[in-house]
Amino acid sequence: MVDVRGSFDAPNCERGLRGLGKANIAATDQKRGRISGLRGRPRNIALIDALLIGGKGTIGAGLRTYLPRLDANYKVTSADLPGAPDQATDSNAHREFIELDASIDDAKLRDALVGRDLVVYLARKDPLSEMNAMTDRVFKAIRDVCPNAVVIGSSSVHATGAAYYGYTREDNSPIAHRRFDEVNPWPEPLSVMTEPCPTGDYGVEKAYVEAWCHRLGAEGQSAVAARWGGINPTNGKKDEISYFTVWCHQEDSARFVDACYKTALTGKLRPSAHYYVISDNTYNVFDIETTRREIGYYPQHNAESMYGDGKSEISLRTD
Repeated sequence: MVDVRGSFDAPNCERGLRGLGKANIAATDQKRGRISGLRGRPRNIALIDALLIGGKGTIGAGLRTYLPRLDANYKVTSADLPGAPDQATDSNAHREFIELDASIDDAKLRDALVGRDLVVYLARKDPLSEMNAMTDRVFKAIRDVCPNAVVIGSSSVHATGAAYYGYTREDNSPIAHRRFDEVNPWPEPLSVMTEPCPTGDYGVEKAYVEAWCHRLGAEGQSAVAARWGGINPTNGKKDEISYFTVWCHQEDSARFVDACYKTALTGKLRPSAHYYVISDNTYNVFDIETTRREIGYYPQHNAESMYGDGKSEISLRTD
């Protein structure tokens, strides 16, 4: 998980989100005349054809490893830059690769999208302007090529950084320093309904992805944004302040994607939703109960299995 520092630049955010304003996001593209959603679509039930755009990275490596374990019907393909290093360490991770640069290879990107049931957009690049331009290209291609696919856009807890940094990153924060007996009451979990409030360019780029997911949802496509927590290749600790509050095991990230897809098949996926994707951490500060209730997300891991110091037997959360 990238550490975003500095204050939120409102003019920068306004420029970054321009063109995907409320009017555009709420608009329905009736001229396209396509049938929206998944219901009524003939499909091969025995195969879930998934494309990960940027799937060699940490999150994608986890999805390629754990999605097929959750359901053997997943066929996972990863589209990545030529020569991109693969973060997958499990020998059984799916390794069907397509080489393309999603920021410029429009024809290759569109060809890779043909016939997909599930698309997970994970790729990123710097600077912000180029990242947002790539996001435009990817989502426009998805709309044109596979409007019936379930789409998961890669956001982050950093999209709402300003809403939680105050009590997890202050110099003498009791939560950050694990002095949990000083925290009474425990903060109300940050609602999944929290609007983006980033504190730097990384959060702004994720808010832009969320805006596109809102737009596709308004047009009838099953599209949600995943506000990923702290995911790393070894599923272990990281030397990052309050990491135990945001930690997410790769298996739980795959459970989230699987839950989104299976919920979409029933026609019950809330369009344009954004969900926090966090493991079932004892000292969690994010709302995953809504995610559990709406899509059946049941994370199996807890950061206290690594950080536990004897105080983790009792949760201070109020569910």
